Amino acid sequence: MARKKSANLTDAELRLMDVIWEKGEATVSEVADALPRDPGLAYNTVLTTLRILEEKGFLRHTKAKEGRAFVYCAVVDRGQASRTAVRHLVSRFFRNSPELLVLKLLEDEELSRKELRRIRALFAGEEQ
Repeated sequence: MARKKSANLTDAELRLMDVIWEKGEATVSEVADALPRDPGLAYNTVLTTLRILEEKGFLRHTKAKEGRAFVYCAVVDRGQASRTAVRHLVSRFFRNSPELLVLKLLEDEELSRKELRRIRALFAGEEQ
């Protein structure tokens, strides 16, 4: 049975999307060259992953003005992708309760005083 396609990004997909978001658009070679050498990814692996991202609706490609290469650009921006990932996290682990997520973060993370002040300021600006 075929595995269901996830609307969320895997770690490998996110690394490639980071390159596309940073550059605006890129060929397979440009994405491969922008990735850290350790661990490096083969050209074919980058190509396959970009095609998967296109099937998932994160990217689209056009033909380069010169040469035969495809140029990939993001259809989904970083903000949209992060909102989708957070919604998935909240629904999967926190019973669709953003409050439970925030409480877990406040309980488990060592927040700096600066971060705590910022969080308090955000809450203080909200009407109850």
